[in-house]
Amino acid sequence: MKIVGFLMLLCISFTHSYFMDRDLQPINENTVTYKYDRIDEVKRECAFVLNSALELKPGYNRMNGIGIKKELSFINGDWWQEANGVSLMPFDGRDVPNNSSTRLNLVSFWVSDVDRSHRSEKSVSVSGVVQMGITLEDSFVQKPYEGSPRFDIWPGQSQLSVLLQGIYTESQDNGGERVLCLLGNAMLPSRDPGSTDQWEWVKGFGYANEPPLLQDDQILLVLRYPKTPTLTNRAIRGSMRSLNPKSNLKYFDEVQISSGLGTSAKYEFSSDKIVSKACSPYPYKDNLMKGGIDIYKGLYFCLILKRFTQGEAMIVVPNWRCNGNDDFCSKLGPFGSDKEIKATNGSFKDVKLVLQDVQCEKELSRNNGDFSRVSAVFRAVSPSEKQFHAAQRTGLNNMTLSADGVWNSSSGQLCMVGCLGIVDVQGNGCKSRICLYLPLLFSIKQRSIIMGTISSIDESARSYFPLSFEKLVRPAEMWDQYATANLSYSYSKIDSAGAVLEKNEPFNVGTVIKKSLLKFPKLEDTQAFLFSLSLLSEDLTLHSSAFPDPIPKSRSSRTNIQMEIISLGPLFWPLLVFRKRYNLGGRDSLPQDVRASWRILHDSMDLEDGLDCLVEVVVTYPPTTSRWLVSPTARISISSQRTEDDPLYFSPIKLKTFPLMYRKQREDILSRRGVEGILRILTLSLAIACILSQLFYIRENLDSVPYVSLVMLSVQALGYSLPLITGAEAIFKRMETPESYESPSYDLQKSQWLQVIDYTVKLLVLVSFSLTLRLCQKVWKSRVRLLTRAPLEPHRVPSEKRVLLVTSTIHVIGYVIVLVIHSMKTSQRPLHGERFVDSTRNSQTLREWETELVEYVGLIQDFFLLPQIIGNLIWQIHCKPLRKLYFIGITVVRLLPHIYDYMRSPIPNSYFSEEYEFVNPQFDFYSKFGDIAIPMTAILLAVIVYVQQKWSYEKLGRALTFGRHKLLPMGSKVYERLPSQSVEAELVTGVNGDAERKKEHGESDD
Repeated sequence: MKIVGFLMLLCISFTHSYFMDRDLQPINENTVTYKYDRIDEVKRECAFVLNSALELKPGYNRMNGIGIKKELSFINGDWWQEANGVSLMPFDGRDVPNNSSTRLNLVSFWVSDVDRSHRSEKSVSVSGVVQMGITLEDSFVQKPYEGSPRFDIWPGQSQLSVLLQGIYTESQDNGGERVLCLLGNAMLPSRDPGSTDQWEWVKGFGYANEPPLLQDDQILLVLRYPKTPTLTNRAIRGSMRSLNPKSNLKYFDEVQISSGLGTSAKYEFSSDKIVSKACSPYPYKDNLMKGGIDIYKGLYFCLILKRFTQGEAMIVVPNWRCNGNDDFCSKLGPFGSDKEIKATNGSFKDVKLVLQDVQCEKELSRNNGDFSRVSAVFRAVSPSEKQFHAAQRTGLNNMTLSADGVWNSSSGQLCMVGCLGIVDVQGNGCKSRICLYLPLLFSIKQRSIIMGTISSIDESARSYFPLSFEKLVRPAEMWDQYATANLSYSYSKIDSAGAVLEKNEPFNVGTVIKKSLLKFPKLEDTQAFLFSLSLLSEDLTLHSSAFPDPIPKSRSSRTNIQMEIISLGPLFWPLLVFRKRYNLGGRDSLPQDVRASWRILHDSMDLEDGLDCLVEVVVTYPPTTSRWLVSPTARISISSQRTEDDPLYFSPIKLKTFPLMYRKQREDILSRRGVEGILRILTLSLAIACILSQLFYIRENLDSVPYVSLVMLSVQALGYSLPLITGAEAIFKRMETPESYESPSYDLQKSQWLQVIDYTVKLLVLVSFSLTLRLCQKVWKSRVRLLTRAPLEPHRVPSEKRVLLVTSTIHVIGYVIVLVIHSMKTSQRPLHGERFVDSTRNSQTLREWETELVEYVGLIQDFFLLPQIIGNLIWQIHCKPLRKLYFIGITVVRLLPHIYDYMRSPIPNSYFSEEYEFVNPQFDFYSKFGDIAIPMTAILLAVIVYVQQKWSYEKLGRALTFGRHKLLPMGSKVYERLPSQSVEAELVTGVNGDAERKKEHGESDD
């Protein structure tokens, strides 16, 4: 027990040292030993901080290591230096495309250790690490290794880590601050003193492996944190400077640092005076309030706001109402505008707003309503910046608004004052008003679960047009307190949608017959009305890939269609969970979110709330019945009702989705695969019966055994062995194509009876393979015994060399022809690989020529009788090597997949990624024509074998003689059969004589 206890303690200790904690500690952090060997140097360089430091109270809860680590660490803040100075690090942007992401200067800082043993009255020793860099598509959320400082650079990324040790103090400056003063140790990139370009070495090649570095321990970092964050004092401000003289290669200009405290610090709502400038009298009467919209006034406003904005982005609405000059109407509200934003010309395409650090505090009711104080940070995101990385940024700059305000349930309006970047204590930079709402009434023109405006407080001197923003609704989000707040939908385009429907579906006899024979999605009569509507909305939801209709000759890129049913009759939100977004409202009429310049939108007088409603959308769903004979795809038509000279006009779009599946059809998947599994069992059972019949046949017809082609049997053995080796099924093979990428459902994979079928199929494949090998053994032994007979006449024993050579030549030529035809038909399409899923559910990729080769192997198996026909001609047989039941039965087995493929749904594999083994109708080689031509050719081969065995070689030669022209060469005695007595005696014991056997050979067999 002691040993077990010791091992458990050892495992717990290892686990504790291995995993990261919630403060983003690195793996094996406890292996780093923190040294405080520069205490005297720290006190000397940080004397200006210690001079204003307050005495630290004993037992103060902020003195514990966990509190300091959590509250003083930050990630993805901003850093900058003065232009045209001595920069800290280089950046390689040579291989970066012009349209790539915005270049970001990010800095993250972690407090790694708090050493109470070196604590004094005014300070306590701490260790930390800072990582800063220039990046395009990354962020610094992972704490770097602290064993040694590093500098890394590659195209699009430069990053520097600095190891720090210093002191923590507190002061009364700026209303109370917490200060870190740290000395750093880093490996700095070296500059070229003899060049006008200080980073000349970056232009060379191979620098990323060994960049020139200089070790420097003369770095001073000072970070200042507000003790109590407020609207005007919520920023972390810092600076990092070099203690080296300017003449030193290690010197760099001072680096400024900015970040926010985040939600880990308790925010203090103490800015009533500043808030009143924007929101008094409350509620502020903006355009949305004047419009009389129905908005949320419940008890869970802050909870809903946090859930809808956490990690999510809001879109910026174009200034379509603006009537002014270009600079005024194209400005992104109070935010700064970089080149990307200015290039949108006021359309703000792909410009986003991220809401961060939302904090709420409920207070006593005012005016008979629930009253809450709300704080947040609004961050504007450029089009090329990744939304995920933007949501993790914490720096305060000209792209951020620190906001503080009030929400009252009596009006439902959240009114806030916004302060741009870092502001002073007086709030001189707080010049914006933010009004935010949670709407409850939706329509074809109103699809937002969050909507609001940012405007200037000083209306007389406003420098920008009020900026509108919104977050579009997604049915998957309609499940909490917001969804139960009496949401409703207003249908305003019913008449227009009816006209579109009448135009696209005229009344005629064909339509009547179609509707009478086919059934389409409809309400379930046996369900409750609302629940039935919910089920119907699930069937009408589209989440699929699509391609142009008709398919163009040149290969086009895939189009993703995401259409959600927001409202269906009286049902506004579905009772089931759906995915992503493309909103279809008003039935067949769709508003287009126009992203033209503000001037075009202003001149377009027929926009409705900035939306182009002159768009027709017709979605034609496939029937729920006869899906095996009718393509189960939806057709989508999108067209503009505008004239071609209108700047908002667009060409008609016609798409055809990949195969769809209705709710009830998911249940049919199990039965379909079960039916196909049963068919596989039946076909394999038939194949086994045919092979057994051939084995019984050769026991009674021993003299014809050597004339069974081993090449033919090898082809069949190959067909049975491949499934055993690769894990594929006997008749079907799992193929994952671009057009059918849905994976089988969990229920399908776990279905026990389907697993029984799969195991049965594998067992039957093994039996078929074994019996085929037994046939090969019988034929091989018969030929070996012929060779041992006296006198030795090996030339009389059938040889497979010429059969193999001729067969291989024919198939190689055929494969080349297939490749040539395929390349001609796909010359305008880019090469792409075919993906398949192996037995372990891992995706593998084959090049097109490999895929064609694999599929051609299937054709070789379909034409398995070809080697036997060639052998019969070479050996000039006068016997019947194959039983009719054998070669006709195996031919039927090989043809059944083609017959099934021809009869089933026109779109192959409507619901799954399983395809026939080596039969992929997407390629030119296999198609509906192939499903006809291949069986006809296989049947022809079976007829030829039948004729060859029915007639002797001489009789067949005479039948194929036309005048002096003979299709077959003269008969030869090379393969003339010898008396079979010795062969029979060797193969079968207890034989009664040659006469009886000749009598049996003379009888007609099956």
